[in-house]
Amino acid sequence: MRDLVADTRVDVRDLIAPLFVREGIDAPIPINSLPGVVQHSVESLRREVGELAELGVKSIMVFGIPEHKDAVGSQSCAADGVAQLALQQLRADVGDDVVLVADLCVDEYTDHGHCGIIDEHGNVDNDATLALYAAAAVAQADAGAHMVAPSGMMDGQVAAIRAALDSAGHTNIPIMAYSSKYASGLYGPFREAVDVTSAGGGDRKGYQQDWRNGREALVEVAGDIAQGADIVMVKPAVTYLDVISSVRSAVDIPVAAYHVSGEYAMIKAAAANGWIDGDVVALEQLTAIKRAGAGIILTYLTRWFAEGAGGLR
Repeated sequence: MRDLVADTRVDVRDLIAPLFVREGIDAPIPINSLPGVVQHSVESLRREVGELAELGVKSIMVFGIPEHKDAVGSQSCAADGVAQLALQQLRADVGDDVVLVADLCVDEYTDHGHCGIIDEHGNVDNDATLALYAAAAVAQADAGAHMVAPSGMMDGQVAAIRAALDSAGHTNIPIMAYSSKYASGLYGPFREAVDVTSAGGGDRKGYQQDWRNGREALVEVAGDIAQGADIVMVKPAVTYLDVISSVRSAVDIPVAAYHVSGEYAMIKAAAANGWIDGDVVALEQLTAIKRAGAGIILTYLTRWFAEGAGGLR
């Protein structure tokens, strides 16, 4: 009867699985701070996506980790970059049966770990970075991505990416914008996952949002929609349920939320110590995110959920 009258239900089709693909490896490498998550080789990524599809997962997001990084993140837009090569293989494998979303940022590709090109003063050059994002978007779409997801929080990034995609003939490629992305302390495990270790790359307060500000999120979201965003995202998720709710009330386009690495890792760590029932808390958090208004959830819990959510569903 509780199920009969439940207001909110999470469905596997609501979820996007974030997946990491690393250049120059032959077998998956476990990520210590993200139990159950790995850096894939291209071949193991293909197997993983195939298995996820069989479990009913309809969407994945690809993050690339190049063998060589440089100051301008050149591998982010190279035709032979690891993410582009992986997208080509995945598109050939799954066609249109699984939505292939490409994370569009460059912190994985820069040797300084920032989400853009830095100037002589060590600050991110917003306008120079826009050109890099535009080139990366076209490379990802050329490689087979169904959707691009700019996560760098540069001013004007959606407009620059939309113009570049349209000029390259990719008028039907949607943009899922990380519109309200906070300078959170919950990204640590992700930075291990993509090998972002520099101290400078860890301080992104110059372009990510102040966690004390809620109304600012609506300004950022409205700006991205005006520039052509098709979906807007709030990141992190559980710590910003109020922001998700406010955004959902303010807009008429789909709203996504990213249940980030730190939120996942805290569940895993507490469960491993016997302090919580990890399965119960995981499902509770996913339900809270959807209840707050996010119809799309990026989460490292996707495979667990698709396999039966620990027997809770």
